[in-house]
Amino acid sequence: MPVVRRDAVQRWITEYEVAWRTPGTARLAELFTPDVSYRPAPWSSPVRGLDELALLWEAERAGPDEEFAMTSEVVAVDGDTAVVRVHVDYSPPDGRSWRDLWIVRFASGGRCAVFEEWPIAADQPDDHGAFGGTPPG
Repeated sequence: MPVVRRDAVQRWITEYEVAWRTPGTARLAELFTPDVSYRPAPWSSPVRGLDELALLWEAERAGPDEEFAMTSEVVAVDGDTAVVRVHVDYSPPDGRSWRDLWIVRFASGGRCAVFEEWPIAADQPDDHGAFGGTPPG
């Protein structure tokens, strides 16, 4: 099992953002293994392989000039797996804010083999209705 370092994870996140902002999807091969499993939400079926991932990326983004600000924090690294907290604020007309957790498993060589995203929008119900949206305490 490869061991990934926190600084390598942070570099990978930076390159992920660069790829998202770059026209086309050619840079995906620099970030992900050819047989990557990429789950865009915890309950969704994963897309598999770079070709399917490229289709997902093109469908999910408004384009490479999509305006947003992204910050991230590597929360944990254990062996080949990292957990990352990501905050994304999109500019109008979308204007949505997201907080995500990413679970990223790396292959030897530093590319991602398994990616799982837990996206939560600021206006998304949190199912804590019994507490008026906020747990007591």
